[in-house]
Amino acid sequence: MATTRTALTDGDIRTLVKGATPDERALAARKLCTVMEHDALSDDDRILAADILRVMAADAAQLVRKAIVETLSASDVVPRDVALKLSRDVEAICLPILAFSPAFTDADLSEIVRLGGPVRQVAIAKRPVLSTEVTSAIAEHGGQRAVAAACANPGAEFAEDGLQRVVERFEAAEQVLAAVAYRNTLPLSVTERLITLVSGQVREHLVERHSISVEAALDITVGVAERATVDIIDQAGRTADIRSLVAHVHGEGRLTAALMLRAVAHGHMAFFEWSVAQLAGVPHHRTWLMIHDAGPLGLKAIYERAGLPSRLLPAFRAAVDTFHAMDFDGGAKDQERFQERMLQRFLTQPDTAGREDVDYLLERLGMVSKSAKVAASG
Repeated sequence: MATTRTALTDGDIRTLVKGATPDERALAARKLCTVMEHDALSDDDRILAADILRVMAADAAQLVRKAIVETLSASDVVPRDVALKLSRDVEAICLPILAFSPAFTDADLSEIVRLGGPVRQVAIAKRPVLSTEVTSAIAEHGGQRAVAAACANPGAEFAEDGLQRVVERFEAAEQVLAAVAYRNTLPLSVTERLITLVSGQVREHLVERHSISVEAALDITVGVAERATVDIIDQAGRTADIRSLVAHVHGEGRLTAALMLRAVAHGHMAFFEWSVAQLAGVPHHRTWLMIHDAGPLGLKAIYERAGLPSRLLPAFRAAVDTFHAMDFDGGAKDQERFQERMLQRFLTQPDTAGREDVDYLLERLGMVSKSAKVAASG
């Protein structure tokens, strides 16, 4: 190796191999490694350098082996077999080489993740670049610290299945979920799964940073409770995509008559219209015409086609009639007046709703009245 021979004497190389003390051999090793790192090496030089590194890696003195990782942990001079040997060494030796060496293949790193224990897993998880093969191994076999480190690593590429596996394994680990949530990009399926598990600031970040569907935005707050579903519609205002909202709620098996009754009690007639259209399998424009038919037959026909309970038909009839009877003036009080009038109309209908629904409507009426009083006093 021409470059090395000009920088090192034969005595240095003999000292590396046969030095009387570990300190002597370590000094010679450090000299050699420094030359390898800073001088350009030809192909022949690299072959000789690899042989010298094999001698170092086999030295019984930790100081000699440590010379390699302190100078060449990120160098492509270290051959794969030497890197693998050092990866099985004590932590002071193995961690730098695992964290930076380009000698390892993805298969090597995945195998070390599977068998190497939590400390080695964390070192690999923090490497500057990780392929989906390696992150999938971490997702499947990594401990919590390693998984959190990989998810927080901007250089780690994850497949969708890998992130799903992370969320599945660590759904109760806030540190891991937060690391996933704060990744630069997330598949929609992962985002929508996360929002059911995280809370507070992390949830707000997901909503603001990542694209989510209208139904997922609903699930952020409502979970699976019907009452909460209506409440979130009130809080968020009228969504621009009622159709998708209704389709999602229906797909979740939550599009019930009770939910629809509560929705119209809030004045959300469009939600009722799209819900009936969904259940009846009739286009929205035709459903709208039948619901708002001035005669008694249109609503009844589409309502029955939707398979809704006959006992609640008078309540929905009262809702539609109240909707058309209201004199909207475009003012700020329109929504409050509509809700209060409709709720009062509901409660005058005999036997139109179950006890749970009546309790909810009474509670809602109290909320409307209280809101009106507060607004008047202000």
